[in-house]
Amino acid sequence: MSKTYAGARLRRLREERRMSQAELARVLGISPSYLNQMEHDSRPLTVPVLLRLTETFGVDPGFFSERDTARLVADLREALTGEIAAARVSPTDLAELASRMPAVAQVLLDLGRRNQLLSERLVGPDGRDTADAAPRSPHEEIRDFFYRRRNYLHDTDLAAEQLAERIGIRPGEVLRALTARLTDAHGIRLADTHAVQQADARGNRPPTGSGDRLHHYDASTRTLHLSTRLRPGQRAFRMATQLALLEYAGELDRHAAEDFPAGSPAHTLARIGVANYFAAALVLPYTAFHAAAEEVRYDIERLTDRHGLGYETVCHRLSTLQRPRLRGVPFSFVRVDRAGNMSKRQSATGFHFSRGGGTCPLWNVYEAFAAPGRIHVQVAEMPDGQRYLWAARAVTRHRGGWGEPGKTYAIGLGCEIRHAHRLVYSDGLDLTSPSAATPIGMGCRVCERLDCPQRAVPPLGRTLRIDENTSTFVPYPVTERTT
Repeated sequence: MSKTYAGARLRRLREERRMSQAELARVLGISPSYLNQMEHDSRPLTVPVLLRLTETFGVDPGFFSERDTARLVADLREALTGEIAAARVSPTDLAELASRMPAVAQVLLDLGRRNQLLSERLVGPDGRDTADAAPRSPHEEIRDFFYRRRNYLHDTDLAAEQLAERIGIRPGEVLRALTARLTDAHGIRLADTHAVQQADARGNRPPTGSGDRLHHYDASTRTLHLSTRLRPGQRAFRMATQLALLEYAGELDRHAAEDFPAGSPAHTLARIGVANYFAAALVLPYTAFHAAAEEVRYDIERLTDRHGLGYETVCHRLSTLQRPRLRGVPFSFVRVDRAGNMSKRQSATGFHFSRGGGTCPLWNVYEAFAAPGRIHVQVAEMPDGQRYLWAARAVTRHRGGWGEPGKTYAIGLGCEIRHAHRLVYSDGLDLTSPSAATPIGMGCRVCERLDCPQRAVPPLGRTLRIDENTSTFVPYPVTERTT
């Protein structure tokens, strides 16, 4: 068993709890000098001490594992791509920094991202100055809001589960329980609405969005209008979201204010995002849903049938099962379209989603579009050697009318290979041999795989080998580095 050195994390955890070394040493049953040695990485964390730490602070043992640095290292590699390409910073240095001084690494990451954002605002894709270019969108800010929290909000999840128990949320009775709560506690009436998209006799169509509302709450009449196009699971989710806005408003504001100023678009979107999180935790209460997921080995289709909810909703909820002492499989969750645009990305693992330059075309989420309705499974390996099991499926949504446009996405759910045996999708796969994994990357712009035949752009910081007398299967051959 490898030794665990995690002095920086131990020291940060103690300081966050405002404990002195003497106080923590007393709780752990060790001497202050021994604790001091562990905090300075002179001694490793022993198993008994590690167990007492998890009990004392309520954290998962993985908090002290080197695996916990994988996501931070991946973020640093992208934010500092130029510095790495210029050999000013080596990947080994980044791994050492993330492991030994994670707080400093996070500051460096924030500075790197600010530098990237400033560069993007000042220089357009054609190389010309665009000082008036728009900053990152509020929706991108919200994706990062949940990414930083590993897609898990502990107090929100607990509050939703407690409410679910009080009002009697259980499979088959969700709509009844939600209707009763909205009516009895808030005097809210439910009303069906029928969307009208057809043109009138003169060929004029309604204003964009006027007949396309999935739901609308009228506070003046205390009426919640729900579109008849909503399936039962979607209807329940909208009702649960409205309950969150009514009963959890103060907490929504508190969460949003942690990152965004009140009144800003990002603040409002954060409130909606947390309300949606609350809704999912209400219709799929943590303890019961976790037990069901473990029972069926995370079989997504069986879970959708059992709970009467959509594939995407169930996948997203699976990605939030990170409650201390009752953790599910740590998943990464992604939603992409055919063009590679990533509209949702959340991660409780070290898997890294590129923030620019597209995603990897060898990733199986793109295979899902070729066979909608079928789950595609892939063992994928990142450039750093980390391997993941991915399950992906395409889902299509329609407004419901003939000839009206729909939208199609691929939904991907992935976990580190060490958890793969807990998933039904691992049956029959070789999880031990690296040769059985598909080599993928973070996106062509920052990918380190120089021999990839699918590469779409030249690798950063490398000189291309251009020879009019030679052609290669790899689209962008590079010269060897000279020392």
